[in-house]
Amino acid sequence: MTSPISNNFLLYNTIATMAKSMPALGQADSANSSIGSSTSPSTFFAMLMNAMMESLEQTDAGTAPQTGVQAALPSLTTPLTAPLTNSYNPALKIPPLNTKEVPTAATDTSDLKFRPTQFIKLDSTLEGKLEGTAAHFINAGKKYDLDPNLLSAIAIHETGNGSSKAVNDKNNVAGMMGKNGLRSYASVEDSIFDMARNLRQNYLNEGKDTIAKIGAKYAPVGAANDPTGLNNHWTQGVSNYYSKLT
Repeated sequence: MTSPISNNFLLYNTIATMAKSMPALGQADSANSSIGSSTSPSTFFAMLMNAMMESLEQTDAGTAPQTGVQAALPSLTTPLTAPLTNSYNPALKIPPLNTKEVPTAATDTSDLKFRPTQFIKLDSTLEGKLEGTAAHFINAGKKYDLDPNLLSAIAIHETGNGSSKAVNDKNNVAGMMGKNGLRSYASVEDSIFDMARNLRQNYLNEGKDTIAKIGAKYAPVGAANDPTGLNNHWTQGVSNYYSKLT
């Protein structure tokens, strides 16, 4: 491959040879010359050579020839960002979220319906993967008529306040199960809303009006999927977090 320096040197020699081999141009009548009587052949070829050399230098640098304007440096069109990481296993197929409306049934006589929440207190309590999600608990509580503090207490207990493998790998804040085991969610927000829908549809609307009654079905003691007996502490743990938030 010929280098840019070799190409420039060959061009220089070619132009110089052409200048020496054309004496007739200087003898032409000035009226018929396109250059004009004030420009000698050597001057013309010097100007031509200089212009062509500048053009080659600009071409070698990867820029188009410009006259009287400094070429702008190429700009970065794609911003540099840190590699994005998935908070769940992308190999797992995430089923569509059940977002159907579930109205409060007359069978719900509990004190666990939606109520105003101390946002700052809730926001400062949530940590780890739950940090910054207070608004999601409140919005889910409004949609399904549930106390946001109940939703938050369950999520804090289930995830160790945002530190469990389930919430970090699958965005699962409530231990919700699917056909293939622990369910994955596209976001923590989706998991919060799915938990609220499940509690309204399958617990509160069925007359389970206390945390103890919810726990008996939600985390039954002696369940096959609880070999270490963590369900024994579910009702007490959720109740403690609920009391602190309220």
